[in-house]
Amino acid sequence: MDILKIQKKVRRDEYELSYHAEKERYAEDILIHDLETTIFNGEILEDYPDDPRGPSCLVSGYSRNQAIHIVCGYTHMEWIRVITVYLPKPPKWIDERTRAFTR
Repeated sequence: MDILKIQKKVRRDEYELSYHAEKERYAEDILIHDLETTIFNGEILEDYPDDPRGPSCLVSGYSRNQAIHIVCGYTHMEWIRVITVYLPKPPKWIDERTRAFTR
């Protein structure tokens, strides 16, 4: 996946959130503005080209001085689908760029 294409789709409002992403967003107090800001200033931290649900990636960025992770892929209509969104923290993450365990 390409971060510039993801950013372009989000700027055009061509994205949707999964039910899981909405639940996580509310639980972590992440606003839609935070999600968009994270994508606009973010980078692809991990790429998952062989995901069984279709190619996806992990975008890492910041909003309101906090690191945010967004896993996203494409829908069949070529929109961005936000699969999940969360704040990277222990025990899964050492910091926003370093997993505490290997995949």
